[in-house]
Amino acid sequence: MSVRARDSLGGRAAIAGIGATEFSKDSGRSELTLAVEAVHAALDDAGLTPADVDGLVTFTMDTSPEITVAQAAGIGELSFFSRVHYGGGAACATVQQAALAVATGVAEVVVCYRAFNERSGRRFGSGVQQREPSAEGAALGWQLPFGLLTPASWVAMIAQRYLHTYGLTPEAFGHVAVTDRRHAARNPAAYFHGKPITLEEHAASRWIAEPLRLLDCCQETDGGQALVVTSVERARDLRRPPAVIVAAAQGAGRNQEAMTSFYRDDLTGLAEMGVVARQLWRSSGLAPEDIDVGILYDHFTPFVLMQLEEFGFCGPGEAAGFVAADALPLNTHGGQLGEAYLHGMNGIAEAVRQMRGTSVNQVPGAARTLVTAGTGVPTSGLILGTDG
Repeated sequence: MSVRARDSLGGRAAIAGIGATEFSKDSGRSELTLAVEAVHAALDDAGLTPADVDGLVTFTMDTSPEITVAQAAGIGELSFFSRVHYGGGAACATVQQAALAVATGVAEVVVCYRAFNERSGRRFGSGVQQREPSAEGAALGWQLPFGLLTPASWVAMIAQRYLHTYGLTPEAFGHVAVTDRRHAARNPAAYFHGKPITLEEHAASRWIAEPLRLLDCCQETDGGQALVVTSVERARDLRRPPAVIVAAAQGAGRNQEAMTSFYRDDLTGLAEMGVVARQLWRSSGLAPEDIDVGILYDHFTPFVLMQLEEFGFCGPGEAAGFVAADALPLNTHGGQLGEAYLHGMNGIAEAVRQMRGTSVNQVPGAARTLVTAGTGVPTSGLILGTDG
């Protein structure tokens, strides 16, 4: 997809199966085991077997490579395998890669997966402990010596500028946290099932990196999630109704860095998500008013507000009121704040459930869902739709 022209990918592939492990703080098993469990669950959901798979897509920063997962899952020959970089920004791009392979005939059935012990093992929230020299890592040399060591501290810089520019207080972020936890409370798969919060509880939670409080920060989760992508035609003959990939996009902005793009002219938005938004709207022919559900990457609450503004659901500085008014059903699985932190893959699964009509927080008549991947990094997005 070009940033200047409409592409032809939409409608040529669909997500036909979704599968996950339980979401916990201590899985008690290896990341490879979690990946295989999720892959098998997704194939079973689609009514397919490992023998049907000829492609795999995952993230970098993953300990379970494609060929190892193929071997452990009983998958045979692969004609396509791929990895996407930049942490959570890769989530929707894994589906885009799979759809491109299917649409061009490179592969017929591609499984996208993400599995890690992100709570009992390596915790991304612990920040930079050590790093091998690299061109990418050099950018962090301008931040780390001054105490910006964790994702929360990096996001806090931009969040503070957002509040200052629009004359808001940190309570503006609370509406996202309350919305996510309300949905998680009704989701039996969510870690915070049965545990909604109030705005008062959000405001009383401890500071992590001002203006971010504890309840502005996502969980750290052990678990796995997998998705099966195939052609729309083949998906129609499988076990579940297909969630059609209406549009898919990746985006990196000008002066892009990974989480530390502090030298842009404007720190009140997310330029990389703006690139994704323009591509998705252009290629789908849709607009914000056509979207029935929003599954927006919520590793930190401020970036949910900025995403809504980048996509044009509301004006700059207006997103807190937009969320408070429930103007768009948002993160109906509970998000990464309420269900689990699987680098956004569980959000894609929720979008599929909304298109099937099987979500525990089902939006009546939902026919189009917007899904986004990680923010602050080069990122990606999807629009999924019903078949027909």
